[in-house]
Amino acid sequence: MNKTGLIFFPAFDWAISPTHPEREERLLYTRDQIFEEGILDNPRITEYKPRLADLEDIERVHFCVPDVVSQTTNAHLISVGSALKLGDALKNGEIKNGFAMVRPPGHHAMRVVHGNRGFCNINNEAILVEYLRSKYGIRRIAIVDTDVHHGDGTQDIFYHDPDILFISMHQDGRTIFPGTGFVDEAGGPGAYLKTINIPLPTGMTDDGFLKVWREIIKPALDIFQPELIINSAGQDNHFTDPLANMKVTANGYAKLTEELKPDLAVLEGGYAVETALPYVNLAILLALAGEDYSCVIEPQRHKADLRQARDVSLTIDKLIAYWQDRLNQATPDKESLFGKDRRYKRQRSIFYDTDHILEKQLETVEYCPDCLGLYQVSSSAPRELGKGYSIRGISIPLYACNSCQERAYEYWERIKVNNIRKVEYDVLYLQDKKNNRYLKESR
Repeated sequence: MNKTGLIFFPAFDWAISPTHPEREERLLYTRDQIFEEGILDNPRITEYKPRLADLEDIERVHFCVPDVVSQTTNAHLISVGSALKLGDALKNGEIKNGFAMVRPPGHHAMRVVHGNRGFCNINNEAILVEYLRSKYGIRRIAIVDTDVHHGDGTQDIFYHDPDILFISMHQDGRTIFPGTGFVDEAGGPGAYLKTINIPLPTGMTDDGFLKVWREIIKPALDIFQPELIINSAGQDNHFTDPLANMKVTANGYAKLTEELKPDLAVLEGGYAVETALPYVNLAILLALAGEDYSCVIEPQRHKADLRQARDVSLTIDKLIAYWQDRLNQATPDKESLFGKDRRYKRQRSIFYDTDHILEKQLETVEYCPDCLGLYQVSSSAPRELGKGYSIRGISIPLYACNSCQERAYEYWERIKVNNIRKVEYDVLYLQDKKNNRYLKESR
């Protein structure tokens, strides 16, 4: 139990395009750095080989349109399967923590998947969470997302689940993709304040990074008391990252990891292939293993201006004050948040920046005093070229009461009959997490 597990999977055969920021070279320099430093000879670090995830692991989380096979490659299944393998090793007592250093990433993939957005097709961390809950009976899990981009997909999947605390610290959505992650996005009525967004000003340094962790994230974790902590470990807050505007160093990332003590870390973004990823990944791995990381210093660091401007510090202080006040407030009654009709509805437009798809979506959550309540979604996404799909999905939560479970199957039968008559949807889904059963009807 004193070992840190590592799985390294660079996905040699997967890239959006040869010159895209998310391409195979992202991890090749990291591999060279780890081998050159002899890290795998360290008795505190043990390497595992990747494995494929099963299709039902994906179906437990996503409504893939029109199916999982259409939205994934073997690289996606191995990336998420690697995280699951480390999850098994952790729960079997083989390791004390683990780092899935893998690609493709996943934290922008939402519950409904019509294509690739933010370089993501399926959500590695969300699939890992539901796998661990289904297989090992873990209930309360915290996900801390340290990617510079808001983890909007992970937020979407767990927005109505009070047993999952999702915290995302990221560059302010007004200045970077995906343009979300503001403080008022705080969870659905059945999971209010189980989503914590910390939109940070550009130019944040290690000092600001660690201050946010110590004064917002740590207190929130202390209140929630998770059984397990998962880190969505995006490395693009680094001062050399080409897609962002932060000033965090490899040592800053490692110090946060040392103090956060995640049970599992899963690599997300980070696109400074030569100047950041080899150093940040190495420093995080050493921090997880309890080794000294202070000598992991980027060659560019002595030339960089890593001072934090006064206005950046003031903005961070305001965010800290806001969240400290909010976390100390009493949580409103769940029933009152649902309102008189006891149904929460949300309409959204979701843009897939990679595949140029505009999805129109309506989600509904029914109030239930005994469980999370039934989740339903209707979604359509016409494409510029080729045929789009219209879908309807029903999700039964893992700890559903018998009443919600029965009602879900009644809805399923009724929707199927109506769809035969009116042909409103191309694909219908029933996601029964309680019984690990996943049904799909295609027109």
